Formats: sequence, C-alpha cells, structure tokens
Amino acid sequence: MATLGDIAVSGVINVLSAFVFLLAFAFLRLQPINSRVYFPKWYLNGTGQNPKNLRSTISKFVNLNHRTYSQLLSWMPEALRMPESELINHAGLDSVVYLRIYLVGLKIFVPLAVLACAILIPVNATGGTLVNLKKELVFSDIDKLSISNVQSGSQRFWAHLLMAYVFSAWTCFVLYTEYDKIASMRLHFLASQRRRADQFTVLVRNVPPDTDETISEHVDHFFRVNHPDHYLTHQVVYNANKLAKLVKKKEKLKNWLDYYQIKYSRHPEKRPTTKEGFLGLWGERVDAIDFYTAEIDTLVQKIAEERERVLKDPEAIMPVAFVSFNTRWGAAVCAQTQQSKNPTIWLTEWAPEPRDVYWSNLAIPFVAIAIRKLVMGVTLFFLVFFFMIPIAAVQSLANLDGIEKVAPFLKSIIEVKIIKSFLQGFLPGLALKIFLIILPTILMIMSKIEGYAATSILERRAAAKYYYFMLVNVFLGSIITGTAFQQLHAFLHQSPTQIPKTIGVSIPMKATFFITYIMVDGWAGIAGEILRLKPLIIFHLKNMFLVKTEKDRENAMDPGSVGFPEALPQLQLYFLLGLVYAVITPILLPFIVIFFGFAYFVYRHQVINVYNQEYESVAAFWPHVHSRIVAALVISQLLLLGLLSTKKAADSTPILLALPVLTIWFQRFCKSRFEPAFRRYPLEEAMAKDTLERATEPNLNLKGYLSNSYLHPIFKSEGNEENEMGEWRDDDSLVLTKRHSKLNTPGASENSYIASPEYDEETYNYQV
Repeated sequence: MATLGDIAVSGVINVLSAFVFLLAFAFLRLQPINSRVYFPKWYLNGTGQNPKNLRSTISKFVNLNHRTYSQLLSWMPEALRMPESELINHAGLDSVVYLRIYLVGLKIFVPLAVLACAILIPVNATGGTLVNLKKELVFSDIDKLSISNVQSGSQRFWAHLLMAYVFSAWTCFVLYTEYDKIASMRLHFLASQRRRADQFTVLVRNVPPDTDETISEHVDHFFRVNHPDHYLTHQVVYNANKLAKLVKKKEKLKNWLDYYQIKYSRHPEKRPTTKEGFLGLWGERVDAIDFYTAEIDTLVQKIAEERERVLKDPEAIMPVAFVSFNTRWGAAVCAQTQQSKNPTIWLTEWAPEPRDVYWSNLAIPFVAIAIRKLVMGVTLFFLVFFFMIPIAAVQSLANLDGIEKVAPFLKSIIEVKIIKSFLQGFLPGLALKIFLIILPTILMIMSKIEGYAATSILERRAAAKYYYFMLVNVFLGSIITGTAFQQLHAFLHQSPTQIPKTIGVSIPMKATFFITYIMVDGWAGIAGEILRLKPLIIFHLKNMFLVKTEKDRENAMDPGSVGFPEALPQLQLYFLLGLVYAVITPILLPFIVIFFGFAYFVYRHQVINVYNQEYESVAAFWPHVHSRIVAALVISQLLLLGLLSTKKAADSTPILLALPVLTIWFQRFCKSRFEPAFRRYPLEEAMAKDTLERATEPNLNLKGYLSNSYLHPIFKSEGNEENEMGEWRDDDSLVLTKRHSKLNTPGASENSYIASPEYDEETYNYQV
C-alpha cells in the first residue's frame, strides 16, 4: 500500500511532468511555425493568424522577440478574458456548458474540502483505531486520516453523519442552480440562434412499403395529406455506403500521388518507384506516379458506375427521409407527435444538423437496429467482465505489502526503497491510464454498430458505456480486487462473519490508489493535453512531405474537439471519487480541487484557440451529466451507510437511510422540472421565431435555402448536378398519388396521376 512517502514521490513525478509539459507548450506556442497547431481555431474562423499576431516576428519560423518569452504563463489569464457570451458565439453552447462542468466541480468540492479538512480530518486522525488492529491488516499513514481510524460504536460518527447531510444538501443546491442556468442558456440560444436547416426538418424512419408508389412518392403523399399547411418538401435517403468507401479510397490514393509528385519535383533526376503489393511492401517495382495515376483513373470509373447505380436502382432507396416544413412550428409538431395509429411506422424525430448526421447508419434497416443494440449490450457486459483481469493486475501493483505476505520471496526486490516508491506511488495510476487508452475507441465503434443516426448521439452513447465501465471496473473493481489483494491474509484466517467488517475498514484505504490515479490522469495528463505533442508531430510531417498549397496546409491542421465520449466519463469519475471519499477519506478532496481548477484553465484555452466542434447539440448532454453526478451522490451515501453498519454505529446509521431517498426525489424533481427543455422544442418559441422571420424576411426563399442542406458530402465532392437529383415541386394544389383507391386520400387526388404523368420527375430526392 502506498505510504505518504510513496504519494510524495508520485506527486513530485507528476508535478515535474506537468511543469515540463507546460514549459514546452509555453515555448512552442510562441513559434510562428507552430501557430496552426496551437491556434487552429483562428485560422478556421478566417483570421489567418493567432491572437498574438505571431506572424509579425522577425523570422518566419522562430520567434526571436525575447520580450515574449518573459510571459510564458500569459496564456492562463488570457484564457479567462473572453466573456461567456462571446465564447458561446465563438465556440458554441456545447463547449461552454462543458467548461461549466469544471466550474460545477469547483463550486461543489472547494467548500467540501474546507469543511472536511477542518472538521472530519481532526475527528479521524484522533481516533486511534488502526494502531490497535492486528498486524495482518495492512494500512498506511494516510488511512489514519480516514473514517477507518474511528473506533467502532464511537459517537464521533455523528460528525460524519452531519457532514453527509451538509455535503449532499450543498451538492444538490449547486446542481439545481446549474441545471436552471443551463436550461435557460439552452432556450436563449435556441431563441437567438440563426436560421438552420434542422429547425425546419424532421427525420422520418421506418417508412412502410407501398405497392403502388415508390418510397419518395409515398412520403410526399403521406405528408401532403397529414400536414397540408406546413409540409414543404422531402429528400429520400439512398444507400451510398459503397460509393463513400470508393471515394475515401480515391482520396487516399490521391494523397500518395501528391506525395510522389512532390518528391519528384524536388528530385527531378530520379523518378520515384513503389511496389504494387499491399502498402508497397511487396510485388513488382513500378513507377510510383504512373501507378497511382492509373489506379485513380480506374477508381474514378468505378465511382461513376456506382453513382449511376445508386441513382437508378430502386433497391438503393432506404425507408428513411428528411422531411422539411415551411415553419419551425410545423416541424416541431411533426417531430414531437405520433404520425400513425401504428406506432412502429412513420417514426419522426428532429433531424440532426447536417454536419451532425452520421450518414453510414441511415442505411441500416430499422429492425436491424434493435438486434444490433441487443448484441452490443451483451458484448459490453462481457467486455466489462473480462477487463477485470488487467484491473486486478494493476491493483496488485498498488498493494505490494499484501503480496509480500503471500509471496515473501519477492520481498528483497520490492523492499528497495526507490523501486517500492515508484511501483506504489506512480506506476499503478500510469498502468491504469495506459489500459484505458484504447477503450474509448472500442466503445465508439460499438455505438456506431448500434445504428444511431447522429454523431452527437453516438458520442453520448459511447460516453454512457465508458461511464458504466469506469464505475464497475475502475471504481468498484479497484476497490474489490484491491481489498482482496490487500487483506488476503485476513480473508483466509478469519471467520466469515468478520469479512464484512474487514471490507468496511479496507474500502477507505483505496483512497491512496485513487490519489495516484488523479495525479497521473488529472495533473500530468491534462498538461499533456495542452502540449498537443501528437498533433504537433503529425502536422510537421504532413507539412514536410504533403503540403504544397495553402489549402493543403489547412487540411494538415488537426484542431480536434473536446472528445465527449472520453472527457465526460472521466469527469464523472472525478465527481464520483470526490463525493464518495468526501466523508470517508477527506484528504483526497484537495487533489480533486486541483484537478478541476487546472483542467478549467487548460480546456478554456483549448476551446478558445484549438478545438473545432464537429456539431452543435445545444447542450443535449447535460441531463446525462446531471443524472450521473446525482447517481454518484447516491452511491456515496449507500457506501457510507454500508460502512457505518460495519462500525457498530447503530444510533446514527438509521438516520442516514433518508438521505438516498431524498436525493432520488431531488433527481426526479429536476428531471420533471428541467429535462423537457432538452427533449422538446416549445411551440411558443417556434411560433415566435416564425412570426419574427416572416416580418423581417417576407421574401425568403426557404426552398432554395433547404435545397442542398442535407446533401451527402459524397455527392457534393463528386460534383453532383442538380437536375440528376430531382427538382422542387412548385404545384402545391393537389395531393399527387399513384394509388388507385385509398380511403384516406381526397377524391381530387385519385385522378391526379393521370393528369400528371411526369410526377416522378417533380420530387426532390435525397441521396446518401
């Protein structure tokens, strides 16, 4: 188990690592050659330079102005200067609400840390229980500051009970005020938001087949009949996944061709060559430029043939459509109501904004989505279960004292002071961090397989999976496996009735492991985030070998984004650790506070200068964050309840039973009070925006505005001609149909097909 000395070693290593990262960042950001790595947001916004105007220095590549180096930490106050309202316009509401989560952490844990350190640590430190326990129970000096050091049945537990109520009340108060604030920000953002295509568009899934009409005709007929006053047009969805793969392959070949052309231009005396096999590793050696030119020409022909097939093949049309309305009010009514007496067909939801659409999943049949979700749920269960093995291995590093008792032959190696301090104070947190690196990618792939139609939803689902994983494996798994290693001798030599007591005493002792994890991930890891070492190296490699125009240089930039699938679960883990150990082992709270404060500065800088969000969900993730923080609060209360039950605190424990009940009631109240603002769009707001728009822009051509809003990037990149994709319908007087007899079709439309034989040329089709 890590001692105070081991924690100090870990602290020194991580503080030094963070300092080196920050120093390197402060130096590299001042160099003009790195401005597209550390200030890409300003290039994407069209300024062409970073806020400090680094292009004005003497050299084009190195900053020789010695005065700027005297302000290496100036980025921290600069990160706080931009007001929140301006930051919303600059980076979007999603980024601002994400930053507010760090402020919520500070609002909650700073008062908790002050109270806990002033009241609970003296109560725990003077308990004296651990000193009197048997030698088989492994503990450290830090554990003497935890609730484990309080004698069973002591009246001191009333202090812990009181602090549990105070901490819970304060946490709920902060969460309530923040939920109210963010809900108001969301409604204000929607009310003041500029016109966007998704405000008028609904995604319709599971369109039923019709023997008389194509899917496009069926959609048009259905919405003209059921939404006659507000329906504007629709765009059907094509399965163009194969076409997208071909286009992506062509882009890769084009990059290789550009590389060899640049290489040849620099050394014209020798033509570059490559091998025909996989990645140029084997096969006959040929002229590289001629080879890739021929490969691209062949692929261009295949793309043209596949595109023609997609446009002409009826089987390529999916039972999905984007339906647009002439008012926001009409779209809101359609998106938020049931369209058919059969609740499994004509399923409507708000369309994601165009850049948020995950095009590949639109081609997945609706029935297959339910099957995919079931399969991925089972897969997630087994993934969580089998990942317990490396977690247990990490815990073995964190509990060397316990291993020495079982395997004394390792003692001579482990007892070397430097090795022991490194293994217990730094390596466990680093090992856990390494094991978790690839996990977000795996969980994101699983979410994509489930078939969600929007990138924002994919990321929220991946974040949910990651949170469950962190809760079960990183938190509960570390406690359970760590206790097993740590108190193995006690487990083997005591009666079964004493095991719950041993676990109750041991759970607080895992705080030392989580302290090392916080320092590795929350201190050094955050400093590594601002350094952006990987994007820095990749940008300069691309700049050296592939860039030949300003457009190429812009494409070489990798601003990245917040990364919600990984960032949100990690944040929620810190809330869980802080709330659980606030009463049990309060010494952990200062480490949590440092993380939230430092991370707020870093991520505010990144949001202002670096990150470029791929979409805007208008803070749709906040209800999930709120719910999981409340869940962490309930978990902390239940663990405290179980812990006190093992400490013979019969007088105080029953009073704690009301706390989880009150907290769950608080969550239900917040859900009913605020969540509708995140699930529904008020018709009042929709009507107000429509009325204002009609008054200010009476001649707005909404059809023209929506015409290409949801056009798949594949067709845009392939130079799609508008007349191939269909035309807008101008005649709205009749409900056109090919049906011979339908009870829900007005009589005037029964002969409309005969009067309009060119019907199928008048529906605007949407291609995927």
